[in-house]
Amino acid sequence: MAKVSVQERIQSENERVAAQNRAAFAKAGALVLNLVSSPGSGKTTLLEATLDRLPAAGLRSLVIEGDVSTERDLDRVKARGGDGVQINTGGGCHLSAQMVADVLGRLDLASADVVFIENVGNLICPSTYDLGEDAKVVLLAVTEGDDKPMKYPAVFHESSLAVLNKIDLLPHLAYDIAKAEREVAVLNPRCEILRLSALKGDGMDRWISWITARLAAKRGA
Repeated sequence: MAKVSVQERIQSENERVAAQNRAAFAKAGALVLNLVSSPGSGKTTLLEATLDRLPAAGLRSLVIEGDVSTERDLDRVKARGGDGVQINTGGGCHLSAQMVADVLGRLDLASADVVFIENVGNLICPSTYDLGEDAKVVLLAVTEGDDKPMKYPAVFHESSLAVLNKIDLLPHLAYDIAKAEREVAVLNPRCEILRLSALKGDGMDRWISWITARLAAKRGA
């Protein structure tokens, strides 16, 4: 009798639910971005800065916040005029497709052009779980080591865009940004790279343009 590992069953079930999520997002015509990073890389700050700029681009958004505990990040999103729901994993190191499916009924997907999923701060576990998103976006702050891509390759294999955040701090750090970019390119030549400072605004126009282009491509515009 063939043996099926527990992990294989978990992944198979996750992929089944992710396909259902993807169909729901497609029906609504919303672009879905799964933001992944280690803790402290600036995902919520990027969301705040993005929410400030999306209305000028004519785009509406929703946010699915993932965290181990607390609703602090969702509170920050709402303080910027955003709308969304919170998922607390209660100790889990990543979101699953089922967790996202469980909150979709609380969202008016038809009201959104873009849905952001802020995953739990972790560069390992989220890389292997499809949530039904259109693209994974990995954030890497320059306050982390410039060797992170090769140390955590899976998430870069799976990502469509690598955002190198906090570039305003580069003059104060011994961080080789060119090395980090080379490692991303070696791991995944299709992964685009964007230098950005969510706090200071550098690179935000290119980030909004990237979102707009991905949305247009999804809608066949």
